[in-house]
Amino acid sequence: MPRDPTLLFRVPTSAFRVCLFLAACTPVTTRPDFLPDPRAARLVLDAPPARVTPEIAALVTAESLQVERMNVLDGYVETAWYDTQSRRSFRGTGDVPDLAATVKIRCWADPYVPGQTHLTVETVSRPRYDPSRTERDLEVVVPKTHAGHTIADSLVAALKKRFGTPNSAPTAP
Repeated sequence: MPRDPTLLFRVPTSAFRVCLFLAACTPVTTRPDFLPDPRAARLVLDAPPARVTPEIAALVTAESLQVERMNVLDGYVETAWYDTQSRRSFRGTGDVPDLAATVKIRCWADPYVPGQTHLTVETVSRPRYDPSRTERDLEVVVPKTHAGHTIADSLVAALKKRFGTPNSAPTAP
């Protein structure tokens, strides 16, 4: 039984298209492989993530914190560990002098509706240092009385002032 020559060319073409599609949908991201803690601060800003993300990095730097990871396309900013008492940043996962006073701030800027950003700001500390466990396993969200929480609150306030928040819906009488 002779083969239809057109079938021989269709299979490689469709296989090529599938490979091209999969290559375009790469899951590479600079975001961490975990979600923000549910207790993290959340708000909606009147600006797209591409405008909010660089502003977060600028505000964090203005507060003397170092940006460890930032990507505008991913809408993600993460600071280095920051000692709120000595006002120094520490890169990497190594030990820091004062664990109780040291925080890391992570910001996820996600698209909400066109022109708006759903922002999540997480402020964490490590109560202890254990090189046998991942950094995330040791992190806890700082209480509202912590100096790191105050820094995150001022960051959120500056972002609200810069971009504004959507008008809240009128309440029913």
